[in-house]
Amino acid sequence: MAFLSSHKEKTKIEVENLLCEYLEAPIGIDSEAPRFRWNMKTDWKESKQKAYYLFVGTDSVAVSKGNGDMWQVDGKKSSKSLVVYNGKQLEPFTKYYWGVQVVDNKNRRSHLALSSFETGMMHQKNWKGFWISDHHDISVKPAPYFRKTYPIKKPIKKAVAYITAAGLYELYVNGQRIGDHRLDPMYTKFDKRNLYVTYDITKVFKQGLVTLGVILGNGWYNHQSTAVWDFDKAAWRNRPRFLLNVRITYADGTTTVLHTDESWKTSLSPIVFNSIYTAEHYNAGKEQLGWDTPEFNDSHWSHSLVVKSPSNNIVAQALKPIKNVEEIKPVSIRKISDSKYIFDLGRNISGVTQLSVKGNKGTTLRLTHSEQLSDSGEIDLSNIDVHYRPKDDLDPFQTDIYTLKGEGLETFMPKFNYKGFQYVELVSNEPIELTKESLTGYFMHSDVDPVGKIESSSDLINKIWAATNASYLSNLFGYPTDCPQREKNGWTGDAHIAIETGLYNYDGITIYEKWLADHRDEQKENGILPSIIPTWGWGYDWGNGPDWTSTIAIIPWQIYQFYGDTRALEINYPNIKKYVDHITSISPKGITDWGLGDWVPVKDKTPKELTSSIYYFVDATILAKTAKLLNKEDDYYTYTQLADKIKRAINDKYLNKETAIYGSGFQTELSAPLYWGVVPEEFKAKVAANLAKKVIKDGKHLNVGLLGTKSILNALSENGYEQLAYEVASQDTFPSWGWWIKNGATTLYENWSIDAKSDISRNHIMFGEIGAWLFKGIGGIFPDTNNPGFKNVILKPHFVNGLEYFNASHHGPYGKIESNWKKTNDKNVDYYVNIPPNSTASVYLKAKEVKLKGKKVKKTKEGDYLVNLTSGKHYFNITL
Repeated sequence: MAFLSSHKEKTKIEVENLLCEYLEAPIGIDSEAPRFRWNMKTDWKESKQKAYYLFVGTDSVAVSKGNGDMWQVDGKKSSKSLVVYNGKQLEPFTKYYWGVQVVDNKNRRSHLALSSFETGMMHQKNWKGFWISDHHDISVKPAPYFRKTYPIKKPIKKAVAYITAAGLYELYVNGQRIGDHRLDPMYTKFDKRNLYVTYDITKVFKQGLVTLGVILGNGWYNHQSTAVWDFDKAAWRNRPRFLLNVRITYADGTTTVLHTDESWKTSLSPIVFNSIYTAEHYNAGKEQLGWDTPEFNDSHWSHSLVVKSPSNNIVAQALKPIKNVEEIKPVSIRKISDSKYIFDLGRNISGVTQLSVKGNKGTTLRLTHSEQLSDSGEIDLSNIDVHYRPKDDLDPFQTDIYTLKGEGLETFMPKFNYKGFQYVELVSNEPIELTKESLTGYFMHSDVDPVGKIESSSDLINKIWAATNASYLSNLFGYPTDCPQREKNGWTGDAHIAIETGLYNYDGITIYEKWLADHRDEQKENGILPSIIPTWGWGYDWGNGPDWTSTIAIIPWQIYQFYGDTRALEINYPNIKKYVDHITSISPKGITDWGLGDWVPVKDKTPKELTSSIYYFVDATILAKTAKLLNKEDDYYTYTQLADKIKRAINDKYLNKETAIYGSGFQTELSAPLYWGVVPEEFKAKVAANLAKKVIKDGKHLNVGLLGTKSILNALSENGYEQLAYEVASQDTFPSWGWWIKNGATTLYENWSIDAKSDISRNHIMFGEIGAWLFKGIGGIFPDTNNPGFKNVILKPHFVNGLEYFNASHHGPYGKIESNWKKTNDKNVDYYVNIPPNSTASVYLKAKEVKLKGKKVKKTKEGDYLVNLTSGKHYFNITL
């Protein structure tokens, strides 16, 4: 083919990071039009992709030679590295290969890079068999086992398992657990949508007898613990159930599907209780060894019960899975007595512990997980069990209970639960000998790839960034949560405040796209969304409103900014429109007080009507911009007019045009209108000056709640007060992020006051905007709305006093962006920039003199510097 390089020289352009649906060589995807993404890699400067060749086919050899029987694009002149499939209809259960080659602006060609993807069910009709459960009702506590042995009489070429469950599952084949995922499938509104997971089990699926085994956990489906949100009253609640298909392709080319039905056998397991909310109890004396192997005698087991499907919508779980991502050893063990020990992991995490122990048969161990110790050094749950409403003492909060079988070294780790903790207290009903090595912690979360990094000369700033990321990950379990212990709820306000923190630091698009589907499932016909998503029904009457549930608009918009991908906006456009229309229907004058307000403020309380109306304006503005992007001109006009109306209404009521003060002049009252674009152009400088005065009056400390943390630092640094913003961000006295760190925090807290009487979780993400602001306000890395996905990078670094150096990097869709500066003395800064191939940058600098590679740069008309860069490494010498 003409596209291939004909010479034998070493190729100097590479194509790497091939992704399909933002996953590497995924299997079991349902998308009829999957997205392909790649990076161009080269050491040459000013490199741009001029054209690309893309091939999709069923034959890997043919694709590698530039022939795609499903779709091919021959030399498309484009710099795009995100392409949507537009070929023949994809078939289910099929592996496709795809390859891409690029040509740069100097006609240099890359090699042809190859990858693959495999379709799953694609359609509901392709499922075989039945959903099954056991014969017990929702009140029965032990988790059920299921098994069936199949004779496989012919050589196997391929075996693929597709499994969905209402509840949680673990899958086994001939005694071997399949995969390393935790807590599958992800939580959804079970009566609207169920997720299935695909496994290639060919390596363990051999000719002969094959036993398939499944353990089911309750998850959010059969919530047996009781708390203020009444999860136990969910309309969908039922005994856990599942549906399994194993599609076998034999060596002779024939196929068959093994599936669940009433012939499967079931029995209760040694997991005598499990709750996603509280803990797990395990009685090793009830183990049935070999239950998932062909040799096991299951004659005493019962036949399974065919049950109703929870919903009629089973779709692929195409997102990064939850895993045990990091192993953490305790930093200390304290022996209180022969039967009581306290372990300290040294940091706050979400996850589980694994215990290895020897003891007598029947010995019962209770492992209580807490975030804090009391003044006397005992385990203290008082900050996280406040919303728990137990009906008895059989389900203690965050307390695993393990009963020994007494046969040498025993190991226990919960299968269907996770917790938020730093400390673990082990209490035994008999004397027991433990060491520091007896316990291991596992940091669990959605296994998203890190894409951002901050390094600075300030140990405090570095610790704040690390603590923010720890809280972000601790609250990512297939959906963003508020805290990993007290609630585990998908609070919408927390999530949209932290969306940029998440996307600057992690490749989280698959998690957010799944969560937006949860939004669509939960949205009422009138447009209302609940304050927690997913939900069984709680949250429609409290805590929602535009200041919280603007997730439906803000998150798709931010995905577009960071990835340059319009799909989230396209899919959710009707939902954003329905939501904005509902607010309009109850807010004819352009002002609304529907919302929760500036949650957990330090002192000053900003009127809820002001903040809710601002988010109403934000939603209408995003809707208008999206309408323009999607060529919906009538909607663009309608919602542009609406946004203007809201903006006028807010300013007419809250802006004093003589003093340029909003409301009482509180930090949130001034910073939120500035940050979100409500302030008229002619008042911006005065409002910003008033904000600076207020912050100085407040001792250069925060005086905001949740909504104010999103705007305060950004409003200052984006309006000429970057030094003041940094001084606020780097405080280590109350109230500040540094105050928490100074008092031993390794994650972010829920309340500025460590000694508060309520809202005192020690692992909350809601105040996490600082993790994004470090990239923006100091490193100066911004996506360009006109060229999103960092196709053009906006760089506005601030060389603040108090830092000697600052390094920020973000791996965007085109590659690694770096914005690093170091002071050589009080007046001079060396600034290093790296722009990945196929992208550009616009660098804005405030300085007396700027040199690029030793040559002076001319000032712009405004007196500042604007330098346009192509890809490559660039070195500035700056005089302040």
